[in-house]
Amino acid sequence: MKLYRVILPVGDIDKAEEFYSQLFGMKGERVSPGRHYFDLGGTILACYDPKADGDDKQATWQPHFNQYIYISTEEIEKIFGNIKKSQTTKDGRQHRSHAVGRETFLRN
Repeated sequence: MKLYRVILPVGDIDKAEEFYSQLFGMKGERVSPGRHYFDLGGTILACYDPKADGDDKQATWQPHFNQYIYISTEEIEKIFGNIKKSQTTKDGRQHRSHAVGRETFLRN
């Protein structure tokens, strides 16, 4: 088995596209008015805005808070730089180094 896609509910598809495009350094692909896909090494991160897709009556797809996405990269400093350059968010990261050589950050 292989994880193929993760759906991330968002409140504004255009802002999500802008943020993640800058974060990942790639444009991704708009596949419908409310869906924008990023191929992250064979797993799709699917940003999904139900209102933009005309699905606003589906209460189960409302954006949630405290979503966590874990992405592995060897270019962590490049990613931090992309966040600093981003016009869509502040650099409110909380950075942690782990004993096993991993680094993580949280975006405020």
